[in-house]
Amino acid sequence: MIGASPDLRSQILSAPELAPNPYAPGTTPIGGVFLPSADVDAIMGLLHLREFQSFFVFATPAVQCLLKTENRIFRVLERGDSPVQWQVLSNSGRLGCHLSESPAESPTFVCNTIPMGGLFPDFASEEFLRAAAPEDASLGFLFEQDGKKLFVATSLSGESREWQKLAASADVTLIDGTFWSDDELRNTGRTEKTAREIGHLPLSGPDGMLAQFPRNATGRKILIHINNTNPILDEDSPENRAVLDAGFEIAYDGLNISL
Repeated sequence: MIGASPDLRSQILSAPELAPNPYAPGTTPIGGVFLPSADVDAIMGLLHLREFQSFFVFATPAVQCLLKTENRIFRVLERGDSPVQWQVLSNSGRLGCHLSESPAESPTFVCNTIPMGGLFPDFASEEFLRAAAPEDASLGFLFEQDGKKLFVATSLSGESREWQKLAASADVTLIDGTFWSDDELRNTGRTEKTAREIGHLPLSGPDGMLAQFPRNATGRKILIHINNTNPILDEDSPENRAVLDAGFEIAYDGLNISL
């Protein structure tokens, strides 16, 4: 599971494969969570998951520190009969992941990480920001299993184009579609900050995500993390037509992907 969104409970209800095992109360098939960042929409679902069995949380050292020391509510993750098991993710590395309990077996899948150049959330203290590694703030993931590749980038700052290599090689790419334009939040009266100033490359524009996405990519490309101000959500809008014409899909609740 990538991140743990606030609507996790509704996702479990709508996806029987994620439902608790009726023969083992208090358990689910969810064994681990990969956190791309410490943004609220990436971490709040952990508070729902802690009601179930112990699970693994994969996150960079800085994100782990932020959750354990900066926000006391996440201490509930340690209070279970079997507390969550924190696993360190390098901001640029390769990790073999096992679904079996036998470490001697070959990894079930491989997780490759890449720093996305994003920002730590606003609730991080100045003291934390001075000590934290900026590269730990936001990760992209390339998951590999049985010759198939899934690239996930929930926050795309645009500071680096290293992500393009992973997107070009992936069978499926789930990528940041938060904002259509850089001044979207200003125009809707939400804030004076631009999309780029809060760590999101807008979709439109000569240097936007649609323009930067590698032309040689042949896999599916699906927009995720879409803000409610984004006009692509209006199926009758020219912005919606533009992303569809560019070959992108727009994610929706309950979307299932098979590789």
